[in-house]
Order: sequence, then C-alpha cells, then structure tokens
Amino acid sequence: MPRPAVIAATDRTHRSAHVIDRAAAMAGMLDARLILAHVEATPPAAGPQGEMPATVRKRPLGGLGRKLKKAITTAEPLQTLEALESHLHHVQPDAQIQQLRGDDVAGELAALAGREGAALVVLGLHRERRVLDALRLTTMERIVQRLSAPVLVAVKPPQGAYRSVLALTDFSPGSAAALAMAARLAPDARFHALHGLALPLGARFSRDDPACDAAITQAEQARDGFLATPGLPGLAEPPLMVPGNLHDLLGLRCGELGADLLCVGLNSGRDGYRLGHYARDLMRAPPIDLLIGRAD
Repeated sequence: MPRPAVIAATDRTHRSAHVIDRAAAMAGMLDARLILAHVEATPPAAGPQGEMPATVRKRPLGGLGRKLKKAITTAEPLQTLEALESHLHHVQPDAQIQQLRGDDVAGELAALAGREGAALVVLGLHRERRVLDALRLTTMERIVQRLSAPVLVAVKPPQGAYRSVLALTDFSPGSAAALAMAARLAPDARFHALHGLALPLGARFSRDDPACDAAITQAEQARDGFLATPGLPGLAEPPLMVPGNLHDLLGLRCGELGADLLCVGLNSGRDGYRLGHYARDLMRAPPIDLLIGRAD
C-alpha cells in the first residue's frame, strides 16, 4: 500500500503563495508523499466554426469596466505551472504534480484525495467576493465539505514548526480529531483550548444562577470526556471556558499565546457535511494558519 499523501492545492495566485512550503513541511511530519494539485476550469465550448460564445466575447471596456478589470488583476495567476513544478521539486525532489481539469473543483480534489489516500490537504486563502459569499458557499467551503481528510489553510509564510496551537472546541469528536491531528503536525508545540459556553437565554454567568450552573456542569462533563480521548496532546492549562461567542476573544487570546495555528473540528454523521457559522467565518478570514479536522 503506498504511503499517504499530503496534497498542496494551488490556484497559482498570491493567495496560495505559502501552500507548497507548508505542505512540504507537513509531509515531512507525516512521512507522506507530496502532491501539488491544480484544478483548471473547463473552457467554455466554442460556437459554430470555432466562434467564441457570446457570453465570453471581448467587448470594449468603459470606465467602470476598466476599473473592474484592474480590481481583479490580483486574482490572475502569478506563476506558471512550470515555475511551480520547479519550486516543488526544489522543496521535495520526489514530489508529484497533477493538473486536474473540470468545473467542479471540490469534486476533483476530493476524488484525487481519495485515490491518493490523502492524510492532509493544504489550501490557500479564500478570495473574498462580498456579494456572492453572502449568497452561497465559497469554493473553499465546498472543498472542505467534500473531503474526508483534514484541511490546513496556509495563511502565513512558514517560519519553522508550529510553536503554539489554539484549539477552538465544543468538546465534540470533531474537535478532538482536529486537536489530535494538530499534535501530529506540531508535536513540540504548546497546546491550548478555548470553549464558548452556551448559556440559556437570560442566564447570568455565575454559579449562583441555577441555569448557568447547570450549563457549566454539563460543559465540565463534556470537557472531561473530551480530554480522555486517545491521541490528544497534553494541554498547557485546562480548557478556558467563556460565555457566548468567541469572535471578540479570539484575536486577544491568539496574541496572548503567540498562537501560530488554530484548529477547529467538524462532526460526521447526519450533519457531518454542514459547516457551522463560526467555522465558515474562520475559513473565510483566518487570522493565522487554520487546521480543520473531522471525526471519523
């Protein structure tokens, strides 16, 4: 049986500038093969006698059109596949490159990950599209939904091994799977956990409030079961449980800990391919590298 693979998925733009180097480092940690994957959309079919379809014919650009063209210039590919392949082989001489073609980027990557026994898929940043993102899933979200392998979003230039890992946990099996994978990718890091405590409407964050006391007791029981999960690393301190949404606290906590890797989990089963709002927000604009794990 072949060794597992780490797949570095690139769109050849500045958003995936850190994917190859980070994926190479992770392949070393996992004793895995490195594969660079680029999915190229199928070009539109030509009309009669090779004529371009009307929807893609070139038209003169007015003032607004020129501004729009300038605005999207940064999304154009910055590197040729040949340049990427040269860099890839410099980083890992026996690495492979696979160029995939199709309109279903998530499906193509998921199929490749299944064929190659991917242990990890490394992606670059999401390209923000304010209107479209509000209406539908992003490409990155569709990829995460389709993959069974954990996903690492490479945000920062690699500066050696990860040193401080912050797990955002709901004490679920998915959260445990993400933290266990983080321990494999960063065995020498310090590990920390943050839990958003869900309180009943109107409850005060105090043991004197019976509703809050019950919620804390339930969370403590879930925490104890979570910490007993095999494969979890030792934490530098007990998981920090705070009431409400973690958005406001996340940046502060990352700064306090000097965190360079966040991890969050998704759960399998009936709702296994639904993404929570918090996980979606993190994927769209992660402050640091983000590891997304999934329970088996």
